[in-house]
Amino acid sequence: MYLNCHTWFSLKYGVLSPQELIDEAKKNGVRKLALTDIHNTSAYIEVARLISEQSAPLEIITGIEFRRDNKTAYIMIARSIKGFELINRHLSRLNSLKEEPEFRAPQLEDTFVIYPWSQNIPNSLSENEYIGIKPQQAHLLYRVKNKQLIDQGVILQPVTFSSKIGYNTHRLLRAIHHNTLLSKLTTDLQASPDEQMIPESELLKYYWQYPKIIANTEQILENCSMDIELETNKNKKQLNNKTSDHNQLRTKSLEGFRRRYEHYNSYAMERLLKELDVIEKHGFESYFLITLDIIEFARHKNFAHVGRGSGANSMVAYCLGITEVDPIELDLYFERFLNPYRSSPPDFDIDFSWQDRDEVTKYIFERHGSEHTALLATYVTFQGRSIIRELGKVFGLPKEEIDKIVREPDRYANSDEISGLIFRYGKRLQDMPRNLSIHAGGVLITEKPIYTYTATDLPPKGFPITHFDMFSAEDIGIHKYDILSQRGLGHIKDSVGLVKKNKGVSVDITRTDKFKKDKKIRSLLSEGRTMGAFYVESPAMRMLLGKLKCEDYITLVAASSIIRPGVARSGMMREYIFRHHNPNDYQYLHPKMEELMKETYGVMVYQEDVIKVAHHFAGLDLAEADILRRGMSGKYRSRKEFERVEEKFFTNCKQKGYPEAIYKEVWRQIESFSGYSFSKAHSASYAVESYQSLYLKAHYPLEFMVGVINNFGGFYKTEFYFHEAKRYGAIIQAPCVNTSEYLTSINGKEIHVGFIHLKSLETKLAHRIVSERENGKYTGLQDFIERTLPGPEQIYILIRIGAFRFTGEEKRALLWQARLYYGKKEKSKTKLPGGDMFHTKMKTYSLPNLDHIPFEDAFDEFELIGFPLCDPFLLLPENSLLPLAAKDMISYLKKRFSITGYLVTIKNTRTKDRKPMFFGTFIDKNGDFFDTTHFPNTAKKYPFRGAGFYNIEGKVVEDFEYPMIEITKMEKVPMVDRDKLRQQALLST
Repeated sequence: MYLNCHTWFSLKYGVLSPQELIDEAKKNGVRKLALTDIHNTSAYIEVARLISEQSAPLEIITGIEFRRDNKTAYIMIARSIKGFELINRHLSRLNSLKEEPEFRAPQLEDTFVIYPWSQNIPNSLSENEYIGIKPQQAHLLYRVKNKQLIDQGVILQPVTFSSKIGYNTHRLLRAIHHNTLLSKLTTDLQASPDEQMIPESELLKYYWQYPKIIANTEQILENCSMDIELETNKNKKQLNNKTSDHNQLRTKSLEGFRRRYEHYNSYAMERLLKELDVIEKHGFESYFLITLDIIEFARHKNFAHVGRGSGANSMVAYCLGITEVDPIELDLYFERFLNPYRSSPPDFDIDFSWQDRDEVTKYIFERHGSEHTALLATYVTFQGRSIIRELGKVFGLPKEEIDKIVREPDRYANSDEISGLIFRYGKRLQDMPRNLSIHAGGVLITEKPIYTYTATDLPPKGFPITHFDMFSAEDIGIHKYDILSQRGLGHIKDSVGLVKKNKGVSVDITRTDKFKKDKKIRSLLSEGRTMGAFYVESPAMRMLLGKLKCEDYITLVAASSIIRPGVARSGMMREYIFRHHNPNDYQYLHPKMEELMKETYGVMVYQEDVIKVAHHFAGLDLAEADILRRGMSGKYRSRKEFERVEEKFFTNCKQKGYPEAIYKEVWRQIESFSGYSFSKAHSASYAVESYQSLYLKAHYPLEFMVGVINNFGGFYKTEFYFHEAKRYGAIIQAPCVNTSEYLTSINGKEIHVGFIHLKSLETKLAHRIVSERENGKYTGLQDFIERTLPGPEQIYILIRIGAFRFTGEEKRALLWQARLYYGKKEKSKTKLPGGDMFHTKMKTYSLPNLDHIPFEDAFDEFELIGFPLCDPFLLLPENSLLPLAAKDMISYLKKRFSITGYLVTIKNTRTKDRKPMFFGTFIDKNGDFFDTTHFPNTAKKYPFRGAGFYNIEGKVVEDFEYPMIEITKMEKVPMVDRDKLRQQALLST
């Protein structure tokens, strides 16, 4: 009898989770209901899955509640899958047009429509249209003369919450949604307090005089049936046709095998044929061919890509060129790719440059059609401190008080009535969906129209997104293609182009077999000189590479995974380094660990290791082992499911007779994977890209650093990439209107800073400077002004950064000329630049001798681009630079050491007892990097005080021959005073 049930996917309105709705139905004896969330279709799949898993005595049908001006316009319920598709199309159309629904519903096949009894009901109704009578309205029917109200009336008891607490939670959500105080929330913006489920026998008492209304309600429920079939494959099944797909996959794989293996490898061929058989058995041919089609489009457009994810474990993917990871070389675990318990295809995460990803996505939509293609959604949920802020606002607390509660929640949790309410209802909001968002890269391609399963939204990027997330997509058998973007590929692609332009050399960046043997790359890796290189440039990674003395691909693959925070905290990173250097000085925890992980010295490094240990050591089946792996990656749906597998792990280990200390230690190592872990193939894919970056850095360092600078998004600030370029011999030139481009450019050894780095320069003017220069170089200040029409403030920026130094005139003289020139234009009321063109010759004025002030350029650069282009240590006052340098550290092991450093970056972390501490990275007077450790006491006593110089005292320690300074004292050193320099310059004239 319930035709209008809401879950929390009626965003910031409903409060019931899908499980809570099922529980309410059980409690009240409801055996069939209509799930009709407001402008959303997310809940249906999750509710259906839960009913199936629990064998619950409940059937659901589904539809959508359409609202206009915060009022229900109508409720549409699907009679069948076809009806659901049409309803989804209707909502999707409204979403794409950013329109609200009319109060009259469109006529759609295989649907029922319910209008709530109000002044907006239509004058006449079709056979499939009804009027919803709420229980509190039923006693008014005897006054009504319109017989249609009864003949086409149905019971309309909305379900939005299940208790008074739920109602209060709903009101808080409505206040948050409307950004208003709870005390000012009007009744028209919230549900009625009685929108709860009650036993059907009690509900029917309201309508006992109107059997027609009861019969109509029963008829709707009986005539609707929905069965989407969970887990059956709904991806696009054929790229061409089944026979053609089968033959094409085999042919292309065998062709690729011959390219990959110049000398026949029987073991590799056996693996390839085994994979092809499994792929064909599961019907995944099209999944691989569609992925290949995307890659071939990218190749045609000269878009670089990296294939990773569990699909990168595949020999087929390697032979097709989807990935560059050889499963034989790395002994990749086949069961991570496919196993008998896995009904879904393997994951392919395909990275493209951030500049190219949108064009690839557009191609996918054009190739497979918007009818069958959509981006995958994800839900932003109410979480932690943000909940405190949201509730604090609607309760009317001032910002200062909210900040206090956020900073010290334990202290203020029950300090007063309002704080108590915030924490009480905050628990109710935790993990509740807040708003729809876009998955990082998931694209769905379905056999049937996407609307068969979901409505879509249209975000600003213009590609439709589903209403369900990755878990629901998997539940119904739709498996995503991850089309992702990163900046590493962008800097590789741009660097290759710069090498061709600046040196005339064509670099084949796919020759990773050659790169793995390159001596220069080995040197960069073993010494941790990897700044700018994809994934291996962070201070922590540089430190790890130095400690490992990493010189080969296999070690880099392992390093890419053991850098995870959990491994470091568990002590296994250090143990791995020790075993790497001392292969005969350790014992395996158990013989199985040696058997399973000899390559990594018995240390669990990859996701596959969790699967192997859970399966072969603890005796879990592969499905359970995969639940464990996903759980440790933070991707489990059900905490209970994960806990069941955890319990079985311990039970099995006991039954196998393992010593308790051993299996608890194994579990502790598994737990180190919590929240963040890589498959081996994923790490290997990243390592390949790292090698490509490192090849460019080793052989073409200047072009490489320009490529990194122009793609932004690196670990470090732009300043330090220019610094690194200088260390390799670059001459850095400030922006110049005659030589600079919008982005940074290179000519020989000269690197010209791009206009993009001038923080206050208008983008349109920057592009106009470059385009107008095609008509000839600028001859001087007036020529530039007349041709590009900058405003006064813009010309002052360009003069101060030195963009007119080609004229040979001092900056201050040029500033005087510009100010006098613009002042004259103002005085004569002639239109300023930006209006009519003018050709009046700039008058020459007799100006006093304006000497150049030392370091004036550096100070202007600090202000205009954020950092100096000269050596920053030139800006230290006399006698403030300490004499020692980073190269001296190794001679001062366990001794007191003092050094002046220029701050590069800080990493905040906490000790085991949650006290804050830091790691710092600096450069010294020679431009060399060094690292510091700031334990809690010194971190508190000598905090970082922003960018700049610091005099550092401490003790030099080493870990695997990698030196660091444990800080005992640190003070910030001011730079030279600009005003004092000016005064000194004036006095000297």
